[in-house]
Amino acid sequence: MIAIRPTPEGATLKVRVAPGASREAIVGAHGDALKVAVREPPEKGRANEAVARVLAAAVGVRERDVEVVRGHASRDKVVLFRGLAEDDLRARVGGVA
Repeated sequence: MIAIRPTPEGATLKVRVAPGASREAIVGAHGDALKVAVREPPEKGRANEAVARVLAAAVGVRERDVEVVRGHASRDKVVLFRGLAEDDLRARVGGVA
């Protein structure tokens, strides 16, 4: 099961990133994380921005409401979805994973 946790601001999602991929996509579950492939390399935060963009589009929220809050320099990240309840995020992620 993908790790989704409630926070005072919304909900967080555990993500495993595959930077430098040939296409951007939600790949599926990777242990307790959601695997996301992005084209951008892991340089100067470009992959983090791409992760936020891909997840926002997949979940149906504004990009500015999605932020990498942990793991900025790692493939394993925690992403915050502002204003989205844990159950709502779980339902939306279940539809794309």
